[in-house]
Amino acid sequence: MPTILVTGGAGYIGSHCCVELLAAGHRVVVIDNLANSSVEALRRVEALAGRSLTFHQLDLCDAAGTAAVFAAEQIDAVIHCAGLKSVGDSVSQPLDYWRTNLDTTFSLVDAMRSQGCRNLVFSSSATVYGDPARLPLTEDAPLSTINPYGRTKLAIEDLCRDLARSEPGWHIALLRYFNPVAAHASGRIGEDPRGTPTNLMPLVLQVAIGRRPEVLVFGGDWPTPDGTGVRDYIHVVDLALGHLMAIAALPRLDGAVAINLGTGSGVSVLDVMHAVAATSGRRVPHRIVPRRPGDVAACYADPSRARTLLGWSATRDLAVMCADGWRWQQANPSGYGG
Repeated sequence: MPTILVTGGAGYIGSHCCVELLAAGHRVVVIDNLANSSVEALRRVEALAGRSLTFHQLDLCDAAGTAAVFAAEQIDAVIHCAGLKSVGDSVSQPLDYWRTNLDTTFSLVDAMRSQGCRNLVFSSSATVYGDPARLPLTEDAPLSTINPYGRTKLAIEDLCRDLARSEPGWHIALLRYFNPVAAHASGRIGEDPRGTPTNLMPLVLQVAIGRRPEVLVFGGDWPTPDGTGVRDYIHVVDLALGHLMAIAALPRLDGAVAINLGTGSGVSVLDVMHAVAATSGRRVPHRIVPRRPGDVAACYADPSRARTLLGWSATRDLAVMCADGWRWQQANPSGYGG
């Protein structure tokens, strides 16, 4: 089986990808600087899979260190999850986002080229679509981001397209995530944000368990059925399986190909809170506050290309997402720290 490098492999999405890769028999190598993740996640990944992985604690911006990993490990393909990912933080800290997200990619691609590795799965984002003119979103929809985070993702997509056009032999899947939520069904690995969560589901779960007093809902006057934002929430295990199937499909992908990973349906913020309350049996207090810069009213995918090219579709619904997320939160009320 091929050796797969997962950058940011100790993080939320990366750790779930590692579990599925190991379970499928791949050899897994992880690069992570642990800036927003925990080595405990990797210990639990190994326990869940019953197999070990190779971990390099390294900042991917360290070009020499990254090249040394490639020289030592004989990497066959890369899943690139490393980078900063908060829309709100990107608005207030744009330089950090541009520097980190692009420099890590430059370092990675240079190391790949030097070792003849041309197989890449990139963690892109539905934010590259900006404020959608039409829903559901297909991969050929206009690209027009409205926040720095999305602009860094689109810039990396453009880099990958330019690279694939300039050199033969590149096979790149640009996986446009919609909104990953929930946790592994075991409750052993899940989302453990540092500080106040910027994504909805972990915040709602932390309020339900009593760790935080309320959910701030950014805007109650959006042009949606209940006035709150509508998103395409996808179970993180479905997302991880999409990466596994993308790795298998890379030889059939010529150049850089964009692929949506979503369920194909939208759920509102209030719907998510009501579902978590029903699952947990707990109240989820909330307060409507002004809209957040960089947000849009609604965003959900047309996932048909993923079905065609990868043979993939999401199978876990909102009830499963809430049940698995609540199981993680109950078992790990303070995340990996306790």
